[in-house]
Amino acid sequence: MHFILIFQLLVLLVVANAMPVIVKKLLGDFLHYPLDAGIALSDKQPLFGSSKTIRGVILSVIATTMVAPAIGFQFRIGLVVGSFAMLGDLASSFVKRRLKLPVSSRATGLDQIPECLLPTLACSAMLDLSVLDFCLIVSIFFVSEIALSRLLFKWHVRDRPF
Repeated sequence: MHFILIFQLLVLLVVANAMPVIVKKLLGDFLHYPLDAGIALSDKQPLFGSSKTIRGVILSVIATTMVAPAIGFQFRIGLVVGSFAMLGDLASSFVKRRLKLPVSSRATGLDQIPECLLPTLACSAMLDLSVLDFCLIVSIFFVSEIALSRLLFKWHVRDRPF
């Protein structure tokens, strides 16, 4: 097991997933452009929803890419983690809209697993992660994401405690 590597990857996952929430709190509606441009599919539901913004995705990828070298990774690892974390988050939102769940609604598991699973899979070969490392990363992220979300709500960074 690679404890330092697991910790480093978890830091990047937290940066990638927290950045859109932090940016929303700091900038409010400034540069708030929904990624799906308000497009609705045949089910009359939005593609992703208004909370998934261009600025959130871009700043998440940039922040994760910039933090990577500061914690001992190459820029490339940060870019992969940030990009795939956002892809996982968008996939989660897409599924939630198909299930007709409201924007920013809670779906335990669906809200945490894709945004951790996809980036961990995408960089597992580059980082030589074992199956045990992989399972530990996903498990720790799942639990800590729920706890961190509540903490961010308490600090008035998140609008909802999940």
